[in-house]
Amino acid sequence: MTLSTHNSPPPSTTDLLTRVLYGDNFRQEHGFWRRLLTTEPFRRAGGGTSDERLALAYHRLRILNGALDSGARLAADPRALAALHEWLGPVDPALTTVAGIHYNLFLGSLLDHDPGTPRDLADFLELRRIGTFLCTEVAHGNDAAAVETTATYDRERDGFVLHTPHAGAQKFMPNTSPAGGPKTGVVAARLLVDSTDHGVFLLLAPLTDDTGALPGVRVRRLPARMGSPVDHCLTSFDRYFVPRDALLAGEQGRIGRDGRFTSELANRRRRFLHSIGRVTPGKLSMSACAVGSARVTLAIAIRYAGHRLVSGPRAAQRVPVYAHRTHHGPLAGAMATVFAMSLLHRRALDRWESAPEPDRGEAERLVAVAKGWITWQARGVIVECRERCGAQGLLENNGMTELFTGIEGAITAEGDNLAIHAKAAAEMLFSATVGEEAEPGPGELDDPRFLGRLLAAVEAVWFTRARERMSAAPSGDPLGRWNAASGAALRGVEAYGYRQAGEAYEQAVAALPDGPARERLTELHRLFALQWIARNSGDLLAAGRLTAEQVSLLPDAVEGLIATVARHAPALVRSFALPERLMSDWPIAGPGYADAYDDPEGAWHRDRRPGATGARTAGFRRAACGSKRRPLREKVAALGTRGVLLAYWGTTSMLSRWFEKPQVSVDESVRPRA
Repeated sequence: MTLSTHNSPPPSTTDLLTRVLYGDNFRQEHGFWRRLLTTEPFRRAGGGTSDERLALAYHRLRILNGALDSGARLAADPRALAALHEWLGPVDPALTTVAGIHYNLFLGSLLDHDPGTPRDLADFLELRRIGTFLCTEVAHGNDAAAVETTATYDRERDGFVLHTPHAGAQKFMPNTSPAGGPKTGVVAARLLVDSTDHGVFLLLAPLTDDTGALPGVRVRRLPARMGSPVDHCLTSFDRYFVPRDALLAGEQGRIGRDGRFTSELANRRRRFLHSIGRVTPGKLSMSACAVGSARVTLAIAIRYAGHRLVSGPRAAQRVPVYAHRTHHGPLAGAMATVFAMSLLHRRALDRWESAPEPDRGEAERLVAVAKGWITWQARGVIVECRERCGAQGLLENNGMTELFTGIEGAITAEGDNLAIHAKAAAEMLFSATVGEEAEPGPGELDDPRFLGRLLAAVEAVWFTRARERMSAAPSGDPLGRWNAASGAALRGVEAYGYRQAGEAYEQAVAALPDGPARERLTELHRLFALQWIARNSGDLLAAGRLTAEQVSLLPDAVEGLIATVARHAPALVRSFALPERLMSDWPIAGPGYADAYDDPEGAWHRDRRPGATGARTAGFRRAACGSKRRPLREKVAALGTRGVLLAYWGTTSMLSRWFEKPQVSVDESVRPRA
């Protein structure tokens, strides 16, 4: 008897690098979102007014919600929330914003607080009411613990009276207009019981109906902000009453049946931080959004550079603009940075999810630093890629301007980058374990362990410098001492981000088998590390970590790696796993990009039909990329939500297959879909 076995082929280089970028559970964690954004309702829509684009974002939110087996399950899974932002962020920033607010900040806050409190979530899970989050105020942004909106306990009515005492206490920028449907908010307010201030807590409050704000609530649209349209508003309260169960209670505090306040946390700031714990998954989501946007922008720029032809060195010769070092050099550096961003994002997510309680603070600090580091790096990548695409990159139909303005929002959302890095700098400055000298010793520039020691040495240099400056400042002036040290300490936090990304690179390389994938990742790692080391070579030379000869060799080493990475960059783009149907929505990502600007009435069309007058002005269109499509809004209107879902998924829920975590235990109103 002859037995035959059928072994699966080994993963390709592209497959291995895709796992590096997305993790081993790529299909389970990302498959749903990757497929979703290629369906017709989520294809990029051209044109439209701000109000039309906003209405489309909320319409897509309902389609998305209809595809989930449970919105509560999504809200309870930080990895799923991050994946949502990673894939939908580059496609529709407005949709991503309102979805992140509804599922993470709003629904997540309800699920996190006092599970014993009966609360019907059906309206929010079925999107009969959309959730929003009201924390920051006109006068209180990064110092949200100082918000001045009050929630006064009313013993007679056994509830709370929300009130805005002055203009500076108006809630700033929540999406609280009637756009998209009735809204309910989670409101951060100062809890007053018998004239005693117990700190800032969250309360659930209906805000609008189908037509406008409810009595006692005032909503005014803010001026349009740059970027994707979201209904940002000013929101205030005029002695607006909400019942007892509106308070999101927990160990941070609760009101007993006797009307007395009790808390397991004595510190009011700790109560506030416990209440807004959903900000940490929000930071992870902002990092994911930045990673996804940078990947898409880099993919577009590299593809465009490959088919944009320019004059060559010889007469009548045409070469891709990518052939020039001045063009592919910055893109090669951006490729190394995008891989670093992806690896640092996964590292922060993994550590935060698995951290035991004693290590929770350090894990949250890594999440915060990673959010600032990644979003700032994404801005640099997106700006560089936009410039490499010239005037084409300035046109809205090519997507880059929307991604640039979107990343500006991520830099500010969930804590302004500078503020969260300053907080981390202060914590690390006084930490006994941070800034310790890395073990000195000779090494070679092609040794990853030596590069890791150099990255750690840069961090140590800056924190040592910060401590020295603080010690030299006059005593008795805490702000003055901090000001003296803060610049160097912030550089130390930046170096900490580079070190963490470098360590993530090193671990990812070690996990790959010998072969092309490992070689490609090693090249990216070395380019990433050496470019940062070159920027700090003076300090490293002065500290005795580099020799003068090594400093002189750095430029040639970097140039050699740029040439190598640039040669493989088009193949590396394939590891991003961006669906071709998605890429076809950006004209310059395809070789026929010029077709988007063709004029059927132009004089160059000699085969026009007889009798054509040429009076009609032709509009711009996408480059041909397959079958012709009706405009997005027409398709969506024709199919309807149920038709779209049945056509694509059938009647079977997909998240139940891909999300491995069990259904969260909540009120009976949270039920799986049939």
